[in-house]
Amino acid sequence: MKIQVGRNELLSALQAVVGVVERRQTLPVLANFLLEAREDELIVTGTDLELELVARAQVQNLSPGRVTVPARKLYDICRGLPEGAQITLEAAADRATLRSGKSRFSLATLNADEYPAMGAVTDGKLLTLKRSELKTLLEKTQFAMAQQDVRYYLNGLLFDANAERLRAVATDGHRLAFSEWAGNTGLSEPVQAILPRKSVLELSRLLESSDAEVQVLIGQGRVQVDIDVVRLTSKTIDGRFPDYERVIPDHGDKSVTADREILRRSLSRTAILSNEKYRGVRLQLVEGRLKLSTHNPDHEEAEEELEVGYSGPDLEIGFNVNYLMDALGAIPGAEVTLELKDSDSSGLLYQLGDPSSKYVIMPMRL
Repeated sequence: MKIQVGRNELLSALQAVVGVVERRQTLPVLANFLLEAREDELIVTGTDLELELVARAQVQNLSPGRVTVPARKLYDICRGLPEGAQITLEAAADRATLRSGKSRFSLATLNADEYPAMGAVTDGKLLTLKRSELKTLLEKTQFAMAQQDVRYYLNGLLFDANAERLRAVATDGHRLAFSEWAGNTGLSEPVQAILPRKSVLELSRLLESSDAEVQVLIGQGRVQVDIDVVRLTSKTIDGRFPDYERVIPDHGDKSVTADREILRRSLSRTAILSNEKYRGVRLQLVEGRLKLSTHNPDHEEAEEELEVGYSGPDLEIGFNVNYLMDALGAIPGAEVTLELKDSDSSGLLYQLGDPSSKYVIMPMRL
C-alpha cells in the first residue's frame, strides 16, 4: 500500500475515529487503525468490538492495499506535523513508513486479516432527522446514563421511535432524563434500541448543529449512523429498559417556577459545602421563597434564599445537588418549573411551558 495525502485531510479522518480506540486492549490489533487504500480514497477503521467508527479521506492512491498501524502513534504524528504538510504513507512487510518533508517515521504493523471489522448494517428500520435535532436530544439526556452499573441496560440511552416522534431516555436509577422530538421520522412501525454509553458520547461528538439530515439505521442488535464521510456502527444493549412512562410522575400538586440561571448559581454555591459523598441539598419552600441549605461532616454550612413563584403549603425536601444542576444545565429556557408532591416523592423539573424534555429526580433523606 502506498498513498499521498494532505496532512489536514488525513488528520480529519483519524480524529473522527481515534476516540473508539482504547489505550488498554485485550487484543493487540484493537490498538491499531485498519487502513484500506481503494481507488482515490483511504478508509480508516477503529473498533473496540462494541463500537466501530469508519472514516474516509480523499488521497492519491499509488498502490492499493490494507494494513493496520498503531492508532495513537499515527494520530499524534499527524497532529504534530505542520499545517498543510504533504504526507506519503507506504506499507510493506511488517512496517509502515510515513514521510513528510524531511521527517520520516517507521511504525510496526499487524496483519490486516486479523482485524475484527464489524461491517455495515444491511437491513433494519431507518429513521431520518436533522443532525441538530439528534444532537440536542443526546445533549439533553446523556448525562443521566449510568456508569458501570450491574443493571447493564442502564449503562446506555434508549431510543424509542415511531412514525411521529423520537424519544431519548436515560436513567441511572436515581434520576431520569427524557426528551422528545416530534416530526416525521420516516418509520412505518415503532422501534426501540438501547445504545451503549460510549457509543452515545462518540455520536454526540461527531454530530454538528446543522440542518443537514442524518440517517439512523436500527437493525437486529446493531445501530448504524452515517454522517458525511463517517459511519458509526454500534452493538445495542440486549435488555429490557425500565418503563419510563411510569417513572415520570403525573402533575404534582405543588408547582414552583424559578429563574433557571439564578437557581443554578445558588445551587452551585451551596454545593461547595455539601457532603462530598452524598451531595445532599435541602429545599425549604414557603410562599414566594425557596431556601437552599447544605452541611458537611466538618459542621460547615451554606444557605441561600431566592424568590420563586410558589403559593402552597410549606414543604421541605432533599435532593442530590449534582442531579439538580445537571438537569438545569440541560434546560435552555430562562425559567423552569419544579413539580413536587411531598417530601418522599420524586420531583419533576422542566422548562416553563415546554414539557418536551423532563427530568425526574428521586428525593434524599437528609
